[in-house]
Amino acid sequence: MTTPSSSPAASTQLMANAIRALSMDAVQQANSGHPGMPMGMAEIAVALWSRHLRHNPANPHWNDRDRFVLSNGHGSMLLYSLLHLTGYELPIGELKNFRQLHSKTPGHPEYGITPGVETTTGPLGQGVANAVGMALAEALLADEFNKPDAKIVDHHTYVFLGDGCMMEGISHEACSLAGTLKLNKLIALYDDNGISIDGDVVNWFHDDTPKRFEAYGWNVIPHVDGHDVDAVDAAIQKAKASDKPTLICCKTVIGKGAPTKQGGHDVHGAALGAEEIAKWRAASGWKWEPFVVPQEAYDDWSAKASGAKLEATWNDAFAQYKAKYPQEAAEFERRNAKRLPDDWAQKAKAIIADADARKETVATRKASQQTIEGLAAALPELLGGSADLTGSNLTNWKASKPVRANKDGAGVQWGNHINYGVREFGMSAAINGLALHGGYKPFGGTFLTFSDYSRNALRVAALMKAPSIFVFTHDSIGLGEDGPTHQSVEQLASLRLIPHITLWRPADTVETAVAWTQAIEHHGPSCLVFSRQNLAYSERTDAQIENIAKGGYVLRDWNDDIPARKIILIATGSEVELALKAVEPLQREGIGARVVSMPSTNAFDRQDEAYRERVLPKGVRRVAIEAGVTDFWRKYVGLEGGVVGIDSFGESAPAGVLFKYFGFTVEHIVATAKAALD
Repeated sequence: MTTPSSSPAASTQLMANAIRALSMDAVQQANSGHPGMPMGMAEIAVALWSRHLRHNPANPHWNDRDRFVLSNGHGSMLLYSLLHLTGYELPIGELKNFRQLHSKTPGHPEYGITPGVETTTGPLGQGVANAVGMALAEALLADEFNKPDAKIVDHHTYVFLGDGCMMEGISHEACSLAGTLKLNKLIALYDDNGISIDGDVVNWFHDDTPKRFEAYGWNVIPHVDGHDVDAVDAAIQKAKASDKPTLICCKTVIGKGAPTKQGGHDVHGAALGAEEIAKWRAASGWKWEPFVVPQEAYDDWSAKASGAKLEATWNDAFAQYKAKYPQEAAEFERRNAKRLPDDWAQKAKAIIADADARKETVATRKASQQTIEGLAAALPELLGGSADLTGSNLTNWKASKPVRANKDGAGVQWGNHINYGVREFGMSAAINGLALHGGYKPFGGTFLTFSDYSRNALRVAALMKAPSIFVFTHDSIGLGEDGPTHQSVEQLASLRLIPHITLWRPADTVETAVAWTQAIEHHGPSCLVFSRQNLAYSERTDAQIENIAKGGYVLRDWNDDIPARKIILIATGSEVELALKAVEPLQREGIGARVVSMPSTNAFDRQDEAYRERVLPKGVRRVAIEAGVTDFWRKYVGLEGGVVGIDSFGESAPAGVLFKYFGFTVEHIVATAKAALD
């Protein structure tokens, strides 16, 4: 935080106009971008960033910093201006390169690209859902680590959002949950300018937003003049004293100050033009050239000294905490550094060995729950959850404690398993916020077919390489009687195509344990996909178990006496058992079959060429078997190979009937293999 200068009105006006000037200049130079929101929210930013936000530009990763999320991410120049002005490592040259190749100022804020950007935003509504996850992480960490005489976790999560975020359904999902869980460290400042790309939103968005948030259980501060720094400041002070999350409704003029364009949709998403900017400079008294900010404004904005002092004060408090509570302090440091426990490798190996020793035939969703039992004992940071399907996804464990509001409305029971309710998209985006905040390894479950509801949050997780874990059960037509609305067909292939996501579809208990340990170690998002129906355990050597982590491996090889005609059967999940059963009938036909289990095509594709060639040698015909769309598998089998799959939606019937009806039989696999060899 900075301290306002001796002439508050002049100082705040200069600070706000610095944001406006930089935003206009950058968008004009790029001839692309959104100047309206930064100009309209400039005073709101002054109030929050100069009087309340606890941060240190020299250390964007300080543990107890406040989190700031720009949910209306199209107004990215607002955030870039703030980061530059307050002293982050974002020089003016990067603002001049706004929206240019490899700059630190992309069109929408991107996590990992720009110092100080807490999450990737742009798809509207997701930022506020990420913020809910961050505020939830703060509440959980505070409950776990704070002591009566020591608060080492005590920060706020602030989010800017606009009409577009409010219209998106995800904001309903996430904000409803935040109100229920009384996340009072969450403060949202709503840029109520009444404008979107198509014009005046009143024609299609006429909600009573304050009443909506009051119904969620939020503290609402309505009718705040968003261009009055003192009024916004006072509202934030009230919000910080509330026992509920707070929505501050700030009435603003989009493009505030633009002489002929303010207040209209033309200023939303296009450069103002040189003439309009020149008129603004003349009207506002801004006498400096493009991308030039007076030293006085830099002095007013700088958070370097105040940020260093804030962090130093916290460091002193943490040192006292560490002396008094050394074990808790060590755990806090490890988890916030995102380090796995020192004995993780041994414990992971033991979890996999236990799965192998049980030799059970169970559904992989059950195998997943059994693995979670071991993980929870090894990883105190494991944080589970489900979108109202805990009993079906089996994402809880014996010692898990649900996070939920008390029935009498008095307080919240904190724990390590979150009941997200029927909010798949909100859950997934909140998991991203939890993962980015630090301190936890979050996962959440739903049915695979409902990954479609979560899709954009999964994509953003992949873009950020966030270590989010998404558990999907009931993975195919094996779902059975619920029918095609709930039977996944195209989801496996489509999720595998998202860059940076690693999807695992294990075939039994052992592959499930490996999939989980790989997801825990992965520096990016993972999708773990499990069956509803029981799957048979397969015997493996130690070398084969080790190779599971490579995504694809030889589960059963040709006999020593290899027939002249050979085929490779590639299968995943429930279909691996079918592939194994097809080996002997093929041998009777004079065909030698190698079975390759490929629980993760993404992990397999990352292996070196030599390993991939050993598993899938060139010149040998291949057949892929998976209860999903067939086109994806052409990359492995080619046009000359065969695919046993399903290119239609399913039907409502018992799973066994469906597998036979859609050709998932030994006979069909044999016929497909023979056809591929002819």
